[in-house]
Amino acid sequence: MIETLITFIIIFGIIVAIHEYGHLWWAKRSKILVREYAVGMGPKIFAHQAKDGTLYTIRILPLGGYVRLAGWGDDKTEIKKGQAASLVVSKSEVINPEAENSVSNIVRRINLSEHVELEEAIPMLITEYDFEKELFIEGEVFGEIKRYSVDHDATIIEEDGTEVRIAPLDVQYQSASVFHKMLTNFGGPLNNFILGIIAFIVLTFVQGGVPSTTNAIGQVEKGTPAYNAGLKAGDKIEAVNGTKTADWNNVVTEISGSKGKELKLEVSRSGKSETLSVTPKKMDGSYRVGIMQSMKTGFFDKITGGFVQAGQSATAIFKALGSLIARPSLDKLGGPVAIYQLSGQAARAGLPTIINLLAMLSINLGIVNLFPIPVLDGGKIVLNIIEAIRGKALSQEKESIITMVGVVFMLVLFVAVTWNDILRALSINLSIRLLFQKERS
Repeated sequence: MIETLITFIIIFGIIVAIHEYGHLWWAKRSKILVREYAVGMGPKIFAHQAKDGTLYTIRILPLGGYVRLAGWGDDKTEIKKGQAASLVVSKSEVINPEAENSVSNIVRRINLSEHVELEEAIPMLITEYDFEKELFIEGEVFGEIKRYSVDHDATIIEEDGTEVRIAPLDVQYQSASVFHKMLTNFGGPLNNFILGIIAFIVLTFVQGGVPSTTNAIGQVEKGTPAYNAGLKAGDKIEAVNGTKTADWNNVVTEISGSKGKELKLEVSRSGKSETLSVTPKKMDGSYRVGIMQSMKTGFFDKITGGFVQAGQSATAIFKALGSLIARPSLDKLGGPVAIYQLSGQAARAGLPTIINLLAMLSINLGIVNLFPIPVLDGGKIVLNIIEAIRGKALSQEKESIITMVGVVFMLVLFVAVTWNDILRALSINLSIRLLFQKERS
């Protein structure tokens, strides 16, 4: 139980962290202010405020994550007229039409929280402000109406104590070019693909190499029909019952299709040919003789093998998605519960299986996130394309409606998939218990 939970948190946490970091990295390269980078959902269990204004958090529920961009969605800190605040003001050199250089008071921090006290802060009842264009704040200070300039990188301490940077128009998501918006939205899936490739490469090194497609035997298991027949590592199986076997797939096909009947293997060994007889046995549900394919162990073989496995994994995922679209079924989908179960199986199987699961889930998440569904990265990219065609973005109201439709759809799908996973898990456990009871009776 604990082992499964830890494995699940590690796998899911890595995938989510890398995905969201892709958005973070491209957003910052696009000069977009990132308010928060969060791994997990719900209450914060860790928080760090960086100097660039980004709040890095880890949240208690390992069920996702997010990157909060300035100007995206409901991002604004609303300040009511007459609201009490305290200002941290310092001297700053500014350019003035009347004098080349003059010293002026400029606001660095604005405190709206009753639970936070700032030293040497000026109390103010706010009457007017603009943190996007003109960058000023105005209000009553000791019975007088005063107006202060606000620093471009000034921060606001919100009522709950969270400190965030103000977001002038030039650092908001809406102000970025369409190209940079697309890069920011695509950054998450891109990182998932990169993580999947790296994980598969690591897997090839852990396994000691990548399987070769040749007909050469890599290893013979002791006590198996192949071992008893005299087969050795390095032997090349040229034919099975007269059928040529040019590669390993041919060898496997002929042996597994034997149905347990004796086979004549034409073997090439040290340049000489000989024929050996072997009778396959049923092992793990298929007929086998106990041989393993050879491995490529070169450095570049392992690197290219990682790329090949990533490509094969992506192809398998696309085929599965095609099957899902052709014949929709909740049984073909898996949510957190299914991933939790797979994590348990991987933990029991060992490190290579854990790495393989991490790689496959990461690539799967990258592909699924590119679906043109509002709220997913693919849906956001579609909006970016529409903006590029129209020459202007959709109104905030229209984007909010489209996003809300996507949120509702994904929420309903998430609940349905999770419920189906729970029922499936309960059904499997019940079947196992009944089988166990039957064996005992």
